Amino acid sequence: MLKWMERLARVMAIIGGLVLTALVILTCTSVLGRGLNTLGHAGFMPEGLGDALIATGVGPITGDFELVEAGVAFAIFSFLPVAKLYGGHATVDIFTSFLSARVNKIIQAFWEVIFAIIMILITWRLYEGLMNKYDYGETTFLLQFPIWWAYAASFFAACVATITAIYTAGARIAETLTKRHFLPYSEGASH
Repeated sequence: MLKWMERLARVMAIIGGLVLTALVILTCTSVLGRGLNTLGHAGFMPEGLGDALIATGVGPITGDFELVEAGVAFAIFSFLPVAKLYGGHATVDIFTSFLSARVNKIIQAFWEVIFAIIMILITWRLYEGLMNKYDYGETTFLLQFPIWWAYAASFFAACVATITAIYTAGARIAETLTKRHFLPYSEGASH
């Protein structure tokens, strides 16, 4: 089961990374276009050069912020499974560093269960939002694409994150009870 979960988490992280890379390229292109358009309208540009620059059609990409908003939400949910599976979340161990390893495992299992419950709640509310946007046919302002598309992509990624969170919580409980290792261990970002 761990191998399957690792593959699923890695595939989601790769997809999220590709989406995030595309969003970075989109944002950079839009900012460059906006800057060139502003330069073309600048008063200090020679008359023909500024008009020629504007005539090329350079400018910001229409609806770039709508795409970034939808894509970043998907990317965040896409990275959660791999972070959860490998314990990549930051922890602050000021009060627990002096406790025994057994007590720390119990605390870790407790928080894994809490995280799984929260992910279930977030996924459920995301589904409700998806159904609401779908029923009302709400679209974005500039691009006029249905908002439920972004909700559906984020809901899919949230479902994978929820499955991973439930698996991780179960594995941490099993580790606490049996003293065996069921998950890959990572130090994460301990402070």
